[in-house]
Amino acid sequence: MNINGKNIGIALTGSYCTFDKVFPQIEELVKKKANVYTIFSEQTQITNTRFGSAADFLKKAKDITGNKPITEIVDAEKLGPGNILDIIAIAPCTGNTLAKLANSITDSTVLMASKGLLRNNKPLALAISTNDALSNNLKNLGLLINVKNIYFVPFSQDNYKEKPNSMVANFDLLIPTIEHAFDGKQIQPLVLAPS
Repeated sequence: MNINGKNIGIALTGSYCTFDKVFPQIEELVKKKANVYTIFSEQTQITNTRFGSAADFLKKAKDITGNKPITEIVDAEKLGPGNILDIIAIAPCTGNTLAKLANSITDSTVLMASKGLLRNNKPLALAISTNDALSNNLKNLGLLINVKNIYFVPFSQDNYKEKPNSMVANFDLLIPTIEHAFDGKQIQPLVLAPS
């Protein structure tokens, strides 16, 4: 699937340690002439960490895409009825967001945008990054793998010796996952060897 001219949402949630892997993918999407709209969760808009400041991430997203990031739930709500986006990739998708999505909780900008997309029968790609993927969140992961129009960026255990329940998406496979999702296919293999 050619993504030239596609309207692609990249929704960022609070796994800040992966932002350095997400932003190059946003740049690549723009190079491929996709219209990219970033969506920031409430916490990512205000939390400064050792990985960078919230203000810098918001500015970087606007500088790369040319579009003001979507930061308000009321603006995210308009995406559904306006039928604006062709796909959203939640990258990174934290365990908290994964659990809420699996249980139909819509209490954030990212979740509202995702709900609007799914109501229009459009694809949603999830790039998980969560320390409890193989423990408390395993049931949510299993549930969402079987939901129509939800696709996963292939993932693996990122530190199986010290954090055996943790799994993280291979962000280099974000764009191929999006391309496959447009064709209604889950990219394979889904579960990769530990990194």
